[in-house]
Amino acid sequence: MFITEDDLTGEAVTALLQEHFRDMHAITPPGSAHVLDIASLRSPNITFWSMWNDGDLLGCGALKELNATTGEIKSMRTVAAHKRKGVASSILRHIISVAQQREYTYLHLETGSFPAFQPARNFYEKHGFTYRSPFADYKDDPNSVFMTKCLDTSNQA
Repeated sequence: MFITEDDLTGEAVTALLQEHFRDMHAITPPGSAHVLDIASLRSPNITFWSMWNDGDLLGCGALKELNATTGEIKSMRTVAAHKRKGVASSILRHIISVAQQREYTYLHLETGSFPAFQPARNFYEKHGFTYRSPFADYKDDPNSVFMTKCLDTSNQA
């Protein structure tokens, strides 16, 4: 298995992101879905990775730079056939590692507040994320949950 920076042009990645986009809009009320389309994921302040095994796409994730010390996780998605095999954990560890190399202090994310998003919230909690108020351009929204992870270990006991 390997993780690679992706240019978002491959058919498998495009199909997975289109599925992600459709699913997020299907379960999230209008105005509360913060999923990025493929064109937005190509922004210069976003790095996108895909994970592969023997030519099969396993999953993806992205890191958006909010400022010189803060990043945001975007577009985490695992191919259905590969769920619960550690794909998301591997991608998240990779994103955290890159954020640390960039010397970010914090890594934030937004996810849904609905029961369908409970597995995502549990996943991020397991990886050390805690709940926080809205960040960047996000507003208080009962359909959203905001989480953060402090990457600066110099001030932690």
